[in-house]
Amino acid sequence: MAEIIRMPRLSDTMEEGNIVAWLKKVGDKVEPGTVLAEVETDKATMELESFHSGVLLYIGVPSGPVPVNGILAVIGKEGEDYKAQLASESAPAPAATVPVEAKKESTEPAISPIPSIEVPAESGERIKASPLAKAIASEKGIDLSKVSGTGENGRIVKKDLEGTTSTPQRASVPTKIYPSSGATDEPLTQMRKIIARKLSESLFTAPHFYLTAEINMGKVMASRKQINDSNGIKISINDFVVKASALALKKHPNINAAWMGDFIRINHDVNIGVAVAVEDGLMVPVVQHADQKSLLTLNTEIKSLAAKAKEKKIVPQEMQGNTFTISNLGMYDIDEFTAIINPPDACILAVGSIIEKPIVIEGQIVVGNMMKVTLSCDHRVVDGASGAQFLMTLKSLLQEPIQMLV
Repeated sequence: MAEIIRMPRLSDTMEEGNIVAWLKKVGDKVEPGTVLAEVETDKATMELESFHSGVLLYIGVPSGPVPVNGILAVIGKEGEDYKAQLASESAPAPAATVPVEAKKESTEPAISPIPSIEVPAESGERIKASPLAKAIASEKGIDLSKVSGTGENGRIVKKDLEGTTSTPQRASVPTKIYPSSGATDEPLTQMRKIIARKLSESLFTAPHFYLTAEINMGKVMASRKQINDSNGIKISINDFVVKASALALKKHPNINAAWMGDFIRINHDVNIGVAVAVEDGLMVPVVQHADQKSLLTLNTEIKSLAAKAKEKKIVPQEMQGNTFTISNLGMYDIDEFTAIINPPDACILAVGSIIEKPIVIEGQIVVGNMMKVTLSCDHRVVDGASGAQFLMTLKSLLQEPIQMLV
């Protein structure tokens, strides 16, 4: 019997996959482990492997979206009749399918055309004026309906227009016409669809509130330079932020939490998602047990995960289990911003750039390297005081980074 190949669920949030390309064609022989197609999920582009031996007899969807468990292909013996089996296993068409003809009819305007109505003049009579009076009125822009005639039967004559001024007319300025350059409609990738759905659900489901703090990063910058100069490595500012956030979360476990509908989950592991910009949108690789890792380990792991994300080689397991998320736009010269919470987390930290500015220390004005961070909180889980206490701890760690190194 032929084998029906269906769209697998390749990640925990996946509802449909997008066929990017088939690497095998109908008639090709396949073995277990043969890569049949590339499938784009909400998190990465994955390879769809065959678990069966035989010949690829049928491809159901050459490209485009397919729901989870939808039929993709059929593998069987060469020349095998699979059509009856395929028909019996295919999902029935939706009952509410509208015929093409009906759709065409529905696109016609639903509003009846408005009949034209002829409106008579207020007096109900035509204006009586001599030909000369009409010519003068036309030349001067005089409204004859507002002129009283002294001629026979109220006829307007030349003398009735003497001393009458025309209504001022605004000078006509020619408008330059710019030809339209049109627009480009880009189809949504599977990743962009999921980003749109998840973040819309987050913003309109979780009641967000925001707390902003300004941190003096002078000692972090000095520590970073000393570490990099002595070890020949490139620890980043973001590595310090991740490390400090992880330690702060251990001290404030109510921030390392999630809303679960009818209960709140306090996570014991600190797994920090680090937002990475990729070509099609945003991916969030997860650093597991970030509180237990050194700055060097964090640096190596974050770089590796970011590279995998950008090359679409990251696997779903490397983007799951986040308990807190950090989004850093400081490298793009963004002073501060607010971020939408990344479900199921209760909070996300938005990190801005470091700016040199005058600050007061012990009554003296000095130059400080200041960085703003904004904590977006799910008010169902976190209260203002709890979020503020977390930021105080984070600020303390970053302003005295020696605490992170002991």
